[in-house]
Amino acid sequence: MIFILLGPPGAGKGTYSQKLIDIYKIPQISTGDILRASVKAGTPIGIKAKEYMDKGALVPDEVIIGIVEERIKENDCKNGFLLDGFPRTVAQADALGELFVKNKLNLKGVINIIVDKDVLFKRLTGRRMCKACGAGFNVNTMPPKKDGVCDACGGELFQRNDDKPETIENRLVVYDKQTAPLIDYYKSRKVLKDVNASNGSVDEIVAKIKAALESK
Repeated sequence: MIFILLGPPGAGKGTYSQKLIDIYKIPQISTGDILRASVKAGTPIGIKAKEYMDKGALVPDEVIIGIVEERIKENDCKNGFLLDGFPRTVAQADALGELFVKNKLNLKGVINIIVDKDVLFKRLTGRRMCKACGAGFNVNTMPPKKDGVCDACGGELFQRNDDKPETIENRLVVYDKQTAPLIDYYKSRKVLKDVNASNGSVDEIVAKIKAALESK
């Protein structure tokens, strides 16, 4: 099972991914995570990526694709994988398609998670993270037992700059410009399936995603 999750910031991709990888017994591949891992491991592609990162420059698509290719060849990907946060652009989608052909891999589907804008704002502005252990909470949907205090370790919770109202609008604009065109890209290839996640529990949304993936 190989599939991609698309959706704007605050759509819940990370939350749903954790449930889906348990269901399908496959790894979640986040390019940010594997980029950091490749740099830390000192792989040839990781060394190349570090050169750009050290300069504060964006890592080029060909390097990102190289890192994805390294990752999908690892043993835990033999039964498939979930791509979260990648591809972000049509150019990356083209390169990913070529990578799949090269490695004889079949894309099962692309799930487009749809969430109303007012719901996104509420989710994003409500997010809090623990300064000590990194645990995540949401004051609107998943509040801590004690306001401002992490349930897991008792650390102080804070709001990331990315989740402040003044930056959320810009994040959504960037998503619409860069990533939303992927919706039409995958729709034209008849692999895109919409899932409305504006309402319902996490388990209900995951069930919708599972049904969409497994439908013909």
